[in-house]
Amino acid sequence: MALGEQRPPSTTIQSTSPFYFGPATTPEGRAELAKLVTEAMTSQGFFYVVNHGYSPEQTKRIFDVANVPFEQVSDAEKQAYAGTMKVTGSYQGYKLRQYWHIDNGVHDQLEHYNINRDVTKRGHPEVVRPLLPEIEAFAKHNHLNVLHPILRLLAIGLELPEETFVNFHGYDAPGETYVRFMKYYPRTKDEEEKTGQVWLKGHTDFGTITILYSQPVAALQILAPDGKWKWVKHIDNALVINAGDAMEFLSGGYYRATIHRVVQPPPDQQTYTRLGAFYFAMSDDDIKLAPLMQSPVLQRVGIKRRFEDDKAPTMEEWRKGRTSAYGQSELTKKGQVEEEMINGVLVKHYN
Repeated sequence: MALGEQRPPSTTIQSTSPFYFGPATTPEGRAELAKLVTEAMTSQGFFYVVNHGYSPEQTKRIFDVANVPFEQVSDAEKQAYAGTMKVTGSYQGYKLRQYWHIDNGVHDQLEHYNINRDVTKRGHPEVVRPLLPEIEAFAKHNHLNVLHPILRLLAIGLELPEETFVNFHGYDAPGETYVRFMKYYPRTKDEEEKTGQVWLKGHTDFGTITILYSQPVAALQILAPDGKWKWVKHIDNALVINAGDAMEFLSGGYYRATIHRVVQPPPDQQTYTRLGAFYFAMSDDDIKLAPLMQSPVLQRVGIKRRFEDDKAPTMEEWRKGRTSAYGQSELTKKGQVEEEMINGVLVKHYN
């Protein structure tokens, strides 16, 4: 279904005010925005960005491009370009439907296609190849015009030099930062009952920053500080920004990785597929994910460590561990929380 045909959600949502990037062009404006971003990332765990440089028409075009790998590629060709996550720890290529176990023998109905910011790093289905210049431009826009300004604000929030996090995220450096196109398909009534309407368990992303182009079909929820799941509101042509594990590690727990999940949409949207466009940012592969102890803020408020500093994984080690294990490893259940150990770090999934 085309983006414009999808109906807006009809349910109660959790919202936070959208941020305008305009003020980020001056030191004074960045200082003010940094206060807002810091508050959002230490309390709500996410925020919206508008005025991010893409017009509504450009965003609609990206969603049209995002649909191509799913609707215009045969199942046989998808298999030929399937990713090898469990073996390589890389998401490049297709994550095909039913790869992940959700609960009670039910597997996911989620398909995504992942493209490294270096679009030449891997081959692509024939119909996708003419679109690669557009996809590459989309990646570069997100990296330089969205990610880097956000990273500067987060550095200011820790009273670090503005370029601290930017220097960890080189566009041409070795790494796995990637564009993801994602499509959820409706499930059967039996599958919904067996999983409690959960499509993707509560989890944190493993990178530094995730950029999501707001989706009209409601399904995304965050775990709020009060312990309740809250719907994330759709705002036309807005970006939803959240932090992942790597940012939590680097910030000594100051910026918390957002716990979020995907559930069955509201009744008036349950027959629709849910198409998404994302930019998953990770630091350069060789960055050690230890707290930035030189931060005056961390020196004042203290550091929440997940591991000893000398045992901190690199970004490459962490992404490979999380990627290969997700939806494939045996989990230890403790009530509504399921746990696994990855590189000596306890990772939780919220069911």
